[in-house]
Amino acid sequence: MRVLVAGSSGFLGRTLVDRLRADGHQCIRLLRREGSAPDEITWNPATGELDPAVLTDVDAVINLAGSSLGTRLGPVTLPVRPWTAGYRRQFHDSRVRTTAVLARAIAAARPRPAAFLSGSAVGWYADTGDRTVDETGPPGTAYFAQVCRDWEAAALPAQSAGVRVVWLRTGFPLHRDGGLLGPQLLPFRLGLGGPIGNGRQWQPWISLSDWADAVAFLLQHDELAGPVNLVGPAPVTNAEFTRTLGRLLHRPTLLRIPAPVLRALLGEFGRDALASRRLIPGVLQRAGFRFTHPNLTSALRAALYD
Repeated sequence: MRVLVAGSSGFLGRTLVDRLRADGHQCIRLLRREGSAPDEITWNPATGELDPAVLTDVDAVINLAGSSLGTRLGPVTLPVRPWTAGYRRQFHDSRVRTTAVLARAIAAARPRPAAFLSGSAVGWYADTGDRTVDETGPPGTAYFAQVCRDWEAAALPAQSAGVRVVWLRTGFPLHRDGGLLGPQLLPFRLGLGGPIGNGRQWQPWISLSDWADAVAFLLQHDELAGPVNLVGPAPVTNAEFTRTLGRLLHRPTLLRIPAPVLRALLGEFGRDALASRRLIPGVLQRAGFRFTHPNLTSALRAALYD
């Protein structure tokens, strides 16, 4: 299969391209910089520039593009950037505009790709407390939920053109090299880790390898469309996540971060981190997808040591 990938240089994109190429797929990478290899194409989503002709003979498009939440400060990666009004706009537009450009190009292409797997996130959902929900769960109303709604709506031109659209509602992919786990490792290894708030909020995690396997699975299953939760099958509370990570690192996890401090420091991101989303991967489970890491201990062990 010939697959066009946007966001291929990011934490998730690099892993996915390697995974798809290992399966024998041909990946063409969309880059903002000038491409120098035969499998690289330059585009400028900020100005809406993507010639539909580049989609000729493309079987599927995968969009993972978007500004990162994290930032580097010397040798340390912080889990979030300073949450300024400018960065709020950049975070939103880097996802929504990119998706819209791709969706319009897909709709205009002749012939069209058969599938568009478009990025989204579990921030789409409302705080559901202790209630277990799948893809039919209620939408949220806060900032990140609005970003996700706009992000998913931007893919609708492709769907209206008859292309199979899958929204990848990604949880927290776990790996020591990035995501939300990577920046936590230094404080945890120093014995400075601990629960966030009261720790009772549920966290939708997934191992990085299972995330890539799930996207490859969705690419191959033409009958699957619409929102798909890319989360592990056994959600845990923040307190359980913290205890498990501390146990695997052989470190105490006694330093609790009070909810008011988190909200004051991180704004919307802090409030979102305190939301409880007990999500399960309903679509994947019903379709017969098998997780290599079905529980948190297995996923964290792989993230830390494999």
